[in-house]
Amino acid sequence: MLRIYQNTYRRTARKAVVYSTKVICCNHSTLCNITRQPRRNGAGPQWEQHHSRSHEQFLLAGNQARGWTIPPHSRGYGMFVVRILRGALKLRYLVLGGAIGGGVSLSKKYEDWKEGLPDMKWLEDALPQGERWSQFSQNLIEMGSVVKNAIDIDPRLKQLGEDKLSEWRSWFDSRLDDAIEAADYQGNQIVETKEDIRSKTTVAALGIPADESRKKYEKLQSQVETLQTEIMNVQIKYQKELEKMEKENRELRQQYLILKTNKKTTAKRIKKSLIDMYSEVLDELSGYDTGYTMADHLPRVVVVGDQSSGKTSVLESIAKARIFPRGSGEMMTRAPVKVTLAEGPYHVAQFRDTDREYDLTKESDLADLRREVEFRMRASVRGGKTVSNEVIAMTVKGPGLQRMVLVDLPGIISTMTVDMASDTKDSIHQMTKHYMSNPNAIILCIQDGSVDAERSNVTDLVMQCDPLGRRTIFVLTKVDLAEELADPDRIRKILSGKLFPMKALGYYAVVTGRGRKDDSIDAIRQYEEDFFKNSKLFHRRGVIMPHQVTSRNLSLAVSDRFWKMVRETIEQQADAFKATRFNLETEWKNNFPRLRESGRDELFDKAKGEILDEVVTLSQISAKKWDDALTAKLWEKLSNYVFENVYLPAAQSDSFNTMVDIKLRQWAEQALPAKSVEAGWEALQQEFISLMERAKKAHDHDNVFDQLKAAVVDEAIRRHSWEDKAIDMLRVIQLNTLEDRFVHDKTEWDQAVKFLENSVNTKLVQTDETLSQMFGPGPWTRFAHWKSLTQDQQKRRSVKGELDKILKNDVKHLPSLSYDELTTVRKNLQRDNVEVDTDYIRQTWFPVYRKHFLQQALQRAKDCRKAYYLYTQQGAECEVSCSDVVLFWRIQQVIKVTGNALRQQVINREARRLDKEIKAVLDEFSDDEERKAHLLTGKRVQLAEELIKVRQIQEKLEEFINSLNQEK
Repeated sequence: MLRIYQNTYRRTARKAVVYSTKVICCNHSTLCNITRQPRRNGAGPQWEQHHSRSHEQFLLAGNQARGWTIPPHSRGYGMFVVRILRGALKLRYLVLGGAIGGGVSLSKKYEDWKEGLPDMKWLEDALPQGERWSQFSQNLIEMGSVVKNAIDIDPRLKQLGEDKLSEWRSWFDSRLDDAIEAADYQGNQIVETKEDIRSKTTVAALGIPADESRKKYEKLQSQVETLQTEIMNVQIKYQKELEKMEKENRELRQQYLILKTNKKTTAKRIKKSLIDMYSEVLDELSGYDTGYTMADHLPRVVVVGDQSSGKTSVLESIAKARIFPRGSGEMMTRAPVKVTLAEGPYHVAQFRDTDREYDLTKESDLADLRREVEFRMRASVRGGKTVSNEVIAMTVKGPGLQRMVLVDLPGIISTMTVDMASDTKDSIHQMTKHYMSNPNAIILCIQDGSVDAERSNVTDLVMQCDPLGRRTIFVLTKVDLAEELADPDRIRKILSGKLFPMKALGYYAVVTGRGRKDDSIDAIRQYEEDFFKNSKLFHRRGVIMPHQVTSRNLSLAVSDRFWKMVRETIEQQADAFKATRFNLETEWKNNFPRLRESGRDELFDKAKGEILDEVVTLSQISAKKWDDALTAKLWEKLSNYVFENVYLPAAQSDSFNTMVDIKLRQWAEQALPAKSVEAGWEALQQEFISLMERAKKAHDHDNVFDQLKAAVVDEAIRRHSWEDKAIDMLRVIQLNTLEDRFVHDKTEWDQAVKFLENSVNTKLVQTDETLSQMFGPGPWTRFAHWKSLTQDQQKRRSVKGELDKILKNDVKHLPSLSYDELTTVRKNLQRDNVEVDTDYIRQTWFPVYRKHFLQQALQRAKDCRKAYYLYTQQGAECEVSCSDVVLFWRIQQVIKVTGNALRQQVINREARRLDKEIKAVLDEFSDDEERKAHLLTGKRVQLAEELIKVRQIQEKLEEFINSLNQEK
């Protein structure tokens, strides 16, 4: 047998602790020193002997010296026990060392955790101190003793045993439940309360006298009410202190943010807030898909409710500013309004598409903001509609605002008025369902507390979209009016979720004002606080629900739920967009492997450069080409006036040259300069369009720009107008040119003759076409194409035969027929059974005479080819009449000088002005996304645009997720 005799502790020279254990072997007369020394390498303790021999040899030698003989089996048994003891000693010290190390580590962890807790010293100022706390504690002690005395069980009952007591308790609970159910069914009848039933049942069961128990119960009830009042007052005091500290914190934070904003940040980029980044993601998603399908997967707070239920007032209370227009029973919210709430040093609001900031502390800016919201709502409603799906996005920043994104929807209506569109009710229902059907949307269900709950329309819609109530927060508004009109028990049932079958995460009661338009947010909050402080809803029957009241608690709850939903779902949305991006990139590589994915903006910039390059090319056109183009366009514009208003009228008069001078001067002073400018502008337009058409034939032409280029050119040409002073300048030049009536050389004469012949031949072709339509096809055409003459054409041919006789008899006939000639023609036709009137004859005469006159003019031009020298010698008295050649020479000179002036103006002025017009049109088009989407179309553009948009959304999502993880 071995036992521990003595434990001693000693230190070595190296300061290491050595444990020595003396062991008595067998007969307790032999001691053995076994020393436990630490290993030098720190691997743990080990057992060593002081002697060079083993422990077993040491024991054997000691016994033999004393004359003892130990049997072999006993010696083996002893060695076995020693080994067991040595293992046990090892295990003990291992456990002891582990326990000590674990305790030290646990203590360190506890200290670190305790240091990480927030500083709660501020509670000392909020909670009651000194005598008031002592009085409060004493009241609690007294209440406990009274309760103990009131429900003390009679000693006789204690002898019945535990079985009898449990039997009585079950009977008591059943009686109590029956009484409560009976009270609920009896309605307005006066019944005993749950507390009275419990008291009477207890008195009857315990055998306590009724009067004594009643007094104790009334005393207990009064003490409970007193304690409740004190607790409410303490809570109000705590709330005020908390708000005071929050106000001080906001002021300090505002000063800090102002100092931080004013600090120079030239090298650093201003970091966006988390809620601003999230709002930008929603904006990108709404722009990505007009159907709003992709954006529906991201959380937002959807504010829904019946019309005039207080939706907008709740949102304003959360935003701490009256930012929405108001009406008297009129529908004001006509479109979804996305409001992003964020914290900032100043209380300001700003629309997404403008740079103006509205100072919400100034009433003038608030009025401007409300007018702008109303204007945008009415502008979004088009085509006779009452409501619109177009989202109005705005951001509200201010000290102490809870960060979240809310969407205010039009109120649900049950009856339409005559000024509403026929589909207004259905449109609002569909819009509300669409936003609530988002599985990650938080539904803020607003219920008007001043009306009967059975008249609510919104609760049924909410139950359809969120039957389990996992993302619904119920808000009861106008509780101050409800308290006066409704039963308090009914209101408490609503706030406890027992009246409506609809389920919700939480139930809240708020007061959004007294119905005054001029009340400020501070006045409304003070009124709300005073109401809940004195409301009978919270001072009867011990009902206290401080976390379910006030707009502040509602804002905190909604913000907390919003960010919880964001953290739970944002990763899934990022993964979904990664998959979408991969699919789009694969489709692009399969369809356009050699092209880079260029969006509309990039394509527009490329098309803009090509258009401006073509404008620069206008200045490189040669002068001869400009002269030819302007000359042709001028004669095209002026030829009809020359023949109809100058040449033919002058030919009818006896003094051809005098009539020509008068007509030409009138023309040059009035219509000629404007017509010349018009011709110059059309020539410029024609040359520019021809350049664009030639660019289409280039090998590197991209037809995706054709529609855009054509629209830009058409719009620029429509806007462009020639300089006004050009008309005055041309008028002077043209008058001076027409004053010259003498052809200077043979070359100009020949050119004038040729110009006359070409002009007359052109008019002859046009006249022949008119006659062909009037008289029908000739014999050969009728035979070859199996055509026949109409009755009118046959009449025209009969009239023409009579008119040809007149012209044959009088080659120099005047352009008009006399009355006698008309009568003669009509009678001759009557003999042939052809009835026509004088107007019919005149209509036929004009083209017939025109052809006759042009043929004579062409003959005179041929006769005048070689009459130049005769003209220079005899002048106007020349035997060969060449006045028409001189006329056309004068017209030709006017066209030359006008074309030259227009060419210089085009090169020096109008091309530059056209360049400016095109740049202005391009700048306007670049800001019009709808027009760019209409002009830049095709699968290539749509696929590239979608791919770029998905990349942008994914990048913003990843940026937001990184910032969100850092905030955690």
